[in-house]
Amino acid sequence: MELRPYQETARQKVQEEWKNGKKRTLLVLPTGTGKTIVFSKIIEDRVKKGERVLVIAHRGELLEQASDKLYKSTGLKTATEKAEQTSLGSFYRVVVGSVQTMQREKRLNQFPPEYFDTIVIDEAHHAISDGYQRVLHHFEDANVLGVTATPDRGDMRNLGSYFESLAYEYGLAEAIKSGYLSPIKALTIPLKLDLSNVKQQAGDFSTKDLGTALDPYLEQIAEEMKKQCFNRKTVVFLPLVKTSQKFRDILNKHGFKAAEVNGESADREQVLKDYEEGKYNVLCNSMLLTEGWDCPSVDCVIVLRPTKVRALYSQMVGRGTRLAPGKKELLLLDFLWHTERHELCHPANLIATDEAVAKKMTENIEELGAPIDLEQAEQQAKEDVALEREESLAKQLSEMKRRKRKLVDPLQFEMSIQAADLTDYVPSFGWQMSPPTDKQIKDLEKWGIFPDEIENAGKAAMLINRLVKRRDAGLSTPKQIRFLENRGFQHVGTWQFEAATKLINRIAANGWRIPHGIKPAEYKPA
Repeated sequence: MELRPYQETARQKVQEEWKNGKKRTLLVLPTGTGKTIVFSKIIEDRVKKGERVLVIAHRGELLEQASDKLYKSTGLKTATEKAEQTSLGSFYRVVVGSVQTMQREKRLNQFPPEYFDTIVIDEAHHAISDGYQRVLHHFEDANVLGVTATPDRGDMRNLGSYFESLAYEYGLAEAIKSGYLSPIKALTIPLKLDLSNVKQQAGDFSTKDLGTALDPYLEQIAEEMKKQCFNRKTVVFLPLVKTSQKFRDILNKHGFKAAEVNGESADREQVLKDYEEGKYNVLCNSMLLTEGWDCPSVDCVIVLRPTKVRALYSQMVGRGTRLAPGKKELLLLDFLWHTERHELCHPANLIATDEAVAKKMTENIEELGAPIDLEQAEQQAKEDVALEREESLAKQLSEMKRRKRKLVDPLQFEMSIQAADLTDYVPSFGWQMSPPTDKQIKDLEKWGIFPDEIENAGKAAMLINRLVKRRDAGLSTPKQIRFLENRGFQHVGTWQFEAATKLINRIAANGWRIPHGIKPAEYKPA
C-alpha cells in the first residue's frame, strides 16, 4: 500500500524521534486521514527489525479496526489480549490488547517487562489515565507511540506530562485544502439553549444535567433541522440514551427517517448497516459513535452534547469529514448555547489554533446567519484579529522602537509577519519549557533577533524554524523589517526579500532619507 505524502512523512518522523532517543512520542492526525494505516506501517517497520509490538486501546471496536487494517495494509496477523483471550504462546509479533484487561495485575505480571519493544496507543488522549499508566510503567523501556486527533492546548499540556515530543502533526485545514477531507460549512442556528445551570463533572459538562437542560428544546431543534438538513444524511450526538431515544421519536413525527443506537442496542450492527444503505437519514446516539465508526456519506453533523474538550468535539465532527461520491461538503449545525463559561467548543475550534481568532470566527459565523466555509471564516477572523492586535500592541511596540538595538525585538518581528502562533506560544513538553540553549541564542542573534525576551527552548526552536522557512521562501529578514518599520513602513514581514532590498537601496542612495513621492504608511511593494 502506497502512503499519501503526509502519511509517509508521519511514518518517518516517528522513527526519527525513537532513533534520537525520544522514546515516548505523539502523532496528531485528524479523524479521517488514515491514522490506523500510518501506525500499521510503523508497526511493520518495527516487526521487520525483529521487535514485538503491543497495540492498546480502550474499546473493542478500535482493537478490531487496528487488527483488520494492519492485516490489509501489511499482511501482519495479530494475537489478542482481551477478556478470556490471551496472546501468550502465540508466534505472532503483534498483540492487540484491551487496556481494561492488560492493566489487571495478574494479567500484567504474566509478561516480563522487556516483552514488548514498541507500544502503540490508539486515541492517545486517554493515555494519562491510571489504567494506561499502569501498563506503560510495566513496559517502561519500550518505545511508545500515542496517536490522537487534534488536541487542544490543555490536552497537549496534559499529554506532555508523559510524552516527550510531538513527532508530527497534520492539521484539519491542511487536509481539507489538499483534498483528503471534505470541506466544512458551519451554520449557527439562532436558537438559544440555556446551559447556565449545568454542573461540571470530570472537567466537562455533566451529561445528566445536559439531558435535562436539552429536553425543552428538542421540538424546536427538530423544526430547525427540517429547514436546514431534511435532505441530508445526518448524525446527531446527544448527552443521554433516553434523550437520544426521545429525539429519534420527535424527528420521526416531523417526517424524518430517524434511528437510534446505544451501547445496549441488540440490533446495533443492523441499524448502522441500514443507515449506511439509506434506510434512515438521521442517526441519533448518546456518544456511542465518537470512535471506531465510519460512514463517509454523512454530510451533516449536529452536536447536541456541548463540550469544552476539543478532542471530543473533533471526534464527533470527524464522523462527517470523510470524502464520498457526490458529497460536496459537511454541514455543521451549531446552536447558541447560553453558558457563563466561555470555553465551550464551536466549529471555529476545529481549525483555529489561536483562541482570539476562534472567538472572532464564532462571533462572525453567528452574525452571518448563513452557512460559511470554515477556511473563509478563519481568514476573515485572522484579518480582524490582526487589526485589533495592532491597536492593542501599538504602545508596546512604540516603546520598543525607542530602544537603540542592533537586533530586532521578537515582538516586532512576530507582529510584522502576523504570526499569532508565535505570539501566543505555550510550551507543552518538558524540553520546551527549559531555557533556550547557547546554540539557540547564537542562532537567533545570527538571524538578527534579540534573544533576551525568548523565555524557553520551545519558542526559540519554533522561531528559528520559522526564520529558516522564511529565508527559503525569499521573504524579508528581521533586520529589513526593523529598518523599514522604524521608518513608518507597514507589515514589512509580508514583503519579499528582493522588494525590501530594492527599497533600502533607494533610501541609501537618497542619503538615508525617504525618496520623494513615497508615503511609508501607504507604501506597498510592486
